[in-house]
Amino acid sequence: MGLYSRVVLPRLIDLVMRNKEAAQRRARIIPGAIGAVLEVGVGSGLNLPFYTKQVRQLCGIDPSAELLKMARARSLGAPFPVELVQRSAEELPFGDATVDTVVVTWTLCSIPDPARALREMRRVLRPAGRLFFVEHGLSPDARVRAWQERINPFWKRLAGGCNVNRKIDDLIRSAGFEIGELQTEYLPGPRPMTYTYEGSAR
Repeated sequence: MGLYSRVVLPRLIDLVMRNKEAAQRRARIIPGAIGAVLEVGVGSGLNLPFYTKQVRQLCGIDPSAELLKMARARSLGAPFPVELVQRSAEELPFGDATVDTVVVTWTLCSIPDPARALREMRRVLRPAGRLFFVEHGLSPDARVRAWQERINPFWKRLAGGCNVNRKIDDLIRSAGFEIGELQTEYLPGPRPMTYTYEGSAR
């Protein structure tokens, strides 16, 4: 892993994701998390301030040591225990039905095998548990989709494996989840990168 991927890219990700539009979406979905929470792709910990005292404990996983270092700093003073683990999402270190809430925000785009990761999230969720998600992905507009397909190979290399052309709702359903709430819209910025899926599933 080169210097760009190891050090520069994590700092760019943290910078880019600290914006008003992302914060508004975090503020809408993160307070719904309760009990034992698993955040997949915790990154630099930007969701941490939005969790409430309804959380009993939180485990955040991420493959980036540099992003986890930032998350540890942001976890100080949290009103619940926070454990941060460096690992991929395709094999979660939890037993079946042991988690009350799973959270993924701007994460499924960069997981090498998102279908496998989502099956793992469903496996660890309790029967009444919920998945909360905010993700960017494939647009319903043909002209935007064409641009997404065109730029994806270049963007994926530049942005640490991020794909702009994944249809998030289909991925979630194919893992066995039933989506209860779903809102889609373009956030400010270039349309190929900003078509957003937000909601929850069981």
